[in-house]
Amino acid sequence: MVDVNRWDSLESFEIPVNEVLLIEDDAELAAHIKQTLERNHVMVRVAKDGGQAKASFTMHRPDFVILDLILPGESGFEICERLKQADDTVPVLVLTAIDMDDARELAARVGADGYLSKPVDPEHLVATIKELTEQVWQRTHLGDSNAESDRIRFTCSCGKRFKVSSSHRGKNMTCPQCGEPLTVPKRSV
Repeated sequence: MVDVNRWDSLESFEIPVNEVLLIEDDAELAAHIKQTLERNHVMVRVAKDGGQAKASFTMHRPDFVILDLILPGESGFEICERLKQADDTVPVLVLTAIDMDDARELAARVGADGYLSKPVDPEHLVATIKELTEQVWQRTHLGDSNAESDRIRFTCSCGKRFKVSSSHRGKNMTCPQCGEPLTVPKRSV
């Protein structure tokens, strides 16, 4: 049950996103989140399952994704992993009724940037969107230079050593020393 008064009474706010993809099959909750964000000049596209989410993400790349884990067809975990493989610069916030450590850990492993349990306070949702947007922007644009442990280390067959930001996982590059094509590994080797 959605507390309508909490959603309708939320003050005006600013978040650094223009478009949100909301993947939620609960029509009532989706409507409240959509109305709240749209009142504050954020365009919201709603998808009810993985197929709609994939189509919307591909055709209208959002600035932010809010994702339920319990959806018809495929799970939110599968959807999150697919979205992050397509573009890991788009923050994904899991918003679900599942409040278990195992689910949080799996969500993080498949690429989720944040995790909130339902029911969610509207102010907390907005604050989390702001926070995650900033964190992902810093990670993808600044390379998280302060997080040495988040660096991917690997070596080319010619012996050249590399240390790159984790945001480059799975991306292709060319070794500047020998010209060999390389793929940045998922983890340090």
